[in-house]
Amino acid sequence: MLELYQFELSQYSEKVRLLLDYKGLEYRKIEVTPGIGQVELFRLTGQRQVPVLKDGYKYIVDSTEIAKYLDSQYPDRPLIPQDSKQRGLCLMMEEWADESIGIKGRKALFYAISQDQNFRKALLPTSVPDVFKTVVEGVPNDVLKLLGFGVGYSPEAVQRAIADLKQDLEALCLLLADSPYLVGDEPTLADFAVAGLSILLKFPEGPYLDLPATLRGKGVPGLADNLVYEPFFAWRDRLYTQFRKPLTAPTQRTTGTAPTSIEIE
Repeated sequence: MLELYQFELSQYSEKVRLLLDYKGLEYRKIEVTPGIGQVELFRLTGQRQVPVLKDGYKYIVDSTEIAKYLDSQYPDRPLIPQDSKQRGLCLMMEEWADESIGIKGRKALFYAISQDQNFRKALLPTSVPDVFKTVVEGVPNDVLKLLGFGVGYSPEAVQRAIADLKQDLEALCLLLADSPYLVGDEPTLADFAVAGLSILLKFPEGPYLDLPATLRGKGVPGLADNLVYEPFFAWRDRLYTQFRKPLTAPTQRTTGTAPTSIEIE
């Protein structure tokens, strides 16, 4: 069985989960959490980021390379079109989504959790002890803002990211106004990239992520609850209904010498 080394809230991991589900491939999720466990994954793959797909003895890193690998080894339900123009558009849109929605979405989520103590507590894994959740919930917003400066998430950078995301969502709404998918009449890598990378802006309505049910349909204020962008999120949730498998069991966690933590891509 295929194995996906992942982080549940990594947008890039979610992108790959969508690709695997669309192709109807069975896989086992191996959850890796931030910390010293990244050393083991580096030993196995030569890098520290998720997602990593293991197929037999082969490790494939980077979500884009995983998509290309899946098309080459599991050609049913192709992700990348053969038509040259559609192929170019698909790859260009996927790269844009990685660099725009993927990166800016983290900054937008940081804004949301820095404003809402209950929200950031709910995002912690269920395995985290309640006493630690209480500590995290009690961190003052000003402290989080100060920490944000250290990772390039200053208030100015966050607000610029949110402004850019508003433009991105408006553009996506226009592109999808008279088309079921972003490139042609069939879903492609572009659709699954945009859909998966948008989870930090607004979590899907259904049981697709290992999160408290109270967070379904919730997200970044001003984006998730803005009616202007509702056509995009409605399209995304329809894509999930069509192709994403709902959760049926708890996420597989690593044991022994397997990697237990990683830097999120």
